[in-house]
Amino acid sequence: MFHKAIKLELKEGTLLELMFQTGEVKAYDMSALFNKYPQLAALQDRELFLQGKLMGAYGIIWNNELDIEAETIYEEGTTVRVEPIPVELKVANAVVNARAKAGLSQSELASITGIDQSDISKIERGVANPSINTLNRLAKALGMELQIAIV
Repeated sequence: MFHKAIKLELKEGTLLELMFQTGEVKAYDMSALFNKYPQLAALQDRELFLQGKLMGAYGIIWNNELDIEAETIYEEGTTVRVEPIPVELKVANAVVNARAKAGLSQSELASITGIDQSDISKIERGVANPSINTLNRLAKALGMELQIAIV
C-alpha cells in the first residue's frame, strides 16, 4: 500500500515533517541519508532545502537531482503526532482501501458502477464531493453497504 502525502513542513536544519492522508505526521531528518546518497548533502544549504515541494502525493522534490519518496519517510520517519483528517479524506481512504481489498482498478470500478474513472480518482484523492447516491453505488459495487456515522 502506498502512503499518500498531503502536507509538507520544512523545519530547522534538514528536518521535515510530512502529513499523510491518514492524519499521521512523520518527522524525518534528511541528514540520515547523506552518507548513503552524498548528493543529498546539498540540502544543508538552507535556501535549497526550503525549496522542497510535494511531488504529487508520493514524494518530495528539490530539483532535478534531489528527491525522496514519501514511502521512505513513512517507513523510516518518526511519528510525531496524528492530526484529525477532514471527512473528504476519510471517504477517500475508505474508497481506496475497499477498492484495493476487492482487487479492482479504478477503471474496472468505473465499468461496474458507470461512474467515470476520473471522478473515482477525484474521490480517492479527497478533492471531490460525491453524493450519497454515488457513494452507495461504489459501496454496492465493492460488495459493501454504505454506513454513515455522525460522531
